[in-house]
This record gives sequence, structure tokens and C-alpha cells, in this order.
Amino acid sequence: MRKLFGSRLLQVAVLTCLMVIMLGASGATDPAARFNKLGHEMICTCSCGQILMECNHVGCPVSGPMIEELRNQMLVSGSTNTSILNWFAAKYGATVLASPIRGGFDNVAWIAPLLVFFLATIGTAVVVRVWKMRSTSTPLTASASSHPADQALRDRIRRETEY
Repeated sequence: MRKLFGSRLLQVAVLTCLMVIMLGASGATDPAARFNKLGHEMICTCSCGQILMECNHVGCPVSGPMIEELRNQMLVSGSTNTSILNWFAAKYGATVLASPIRGGFDNVAWIAPLLVFFLATIGTAVVVRVWKMRSTSTPLTASASSHPADQALRDRIRRETEY
């Protein structure tokens, strides 16, 4: 039984590794897949706000030339996906990118929202814990409630709030 479980676990691990390798290999060598991937990482600059490869703006004067520029940039030898996206960002501005490029200062755009959410959650938990400890650590004393000025104030509040 143990041997069967071990061999089955090994088979699953090998199959998983092959699947990951094949997924990575298919996008890296296929130019059409790379072109499609890069086209989906950019936004058409005709102010339609759509992904470049899916711009269905009738008579769009921008998407056709941008797609042609993408083809030309892919033909440049040694061009990586990041260099192509950087070229488009330099030409059209950072708004051409559908998502920030990973690396450098752009990592802040990915990390900052998660970090703020995480810190806000921790801060809220700390504040609630402090409030809870403060309310349980300072119980009302009998002498404070029996002070004549407090009792007079309570009576006045009660009279003024009664219907």
C-alpha cells in the first residue's frame, strides 16, 4: 500500500512538472501566441479603453497602426516582451499598458494595495483588541456611580429624555 502511494505520488509530481514545462514552452516559442499575449497586455490609445487586440471601435484609426508597430517590434532581433512593452510605454505613455510591467518601481503598484490591506487589517485588529482590553480592565466602581454629582447628572438626563 505504501509503495503504491509512493509511486502514485511520484507519477503525479512528474506529470505536474511536465504540465508546467509545457505551458511555459508553448508561449515562449510560438510567435503567434507571443504576439497575442503582448497585444492583450496593451490598451488601444484611441480613448476607447479596450485591449489593443480586442478594440472593436468602428473605424479606429489607432489600433491598426499600433498592431503593425507591435509586429515590427517583434521582428527586432533580441527584443524581449519587456523591451517591447517599454518601447510602447515610452512612445504612448504608461497608459498604454493594461497592467504595470513587473520589475523595478512598478512592483510597488502590485505590492502596495496588498500591503495596505494587510496593514489595515492588522491595525484594525490591534485597535479592537486595545479597546476590548481597555473596557474589561477598567470596570465601573461602585464609588464612581454613587458620587452625588454623577447621580444628579443622571437624574437630570433621565428627566430631560423622558417623554
